[in-house]
Amino acid sequence: MNPDLKSLIVDAAAIAAIPFPIPGATPGGVSATLLNVDGDKGIVTTIIHIAAGARIPAHYHNDGAEAHYVLEGDFINAGVTYGPGTFVTHPKGVVHGPHASRGGCKILTLQTAYVDPAAPDFHIAE
Repeated sequence: MNPDLKSLIVDAAAIAAIPFPIPGATPGGVSATLLNVDGDKGIVTTIIHIAAGARIPAHYHNDGAEAHYVLEGDFINAGVTYGPGTFVTHPKGVVHGPHASRGGCKILTLQTAYVDPAAPDFHIAE
């Protein structure tokens, strides 16, 4: 046990969503509430907001697995619509998506590696 390490506690409601540009996605259609982007502090965690009518292309990540839990709205993954309470996970290297939403959605996203918009491990597969 390392006594220097501390649990990370975040008030998600106090963090504003910011624009989160994703290659090939609908411009301005995706934003994110960044809860933890430091893997040394625990699981990389964001709330992804997909605007009504926005789309993220089918893609994969080489650096780590990814999981989504639908918090609200309609989340479309590979043409299938999921509602609140749905959990979807993708191992690293597996193509997933395209993602979209008809009315807008919020998705709790957990990753084993941070996908930095400035240097993304995001590979379009369409």
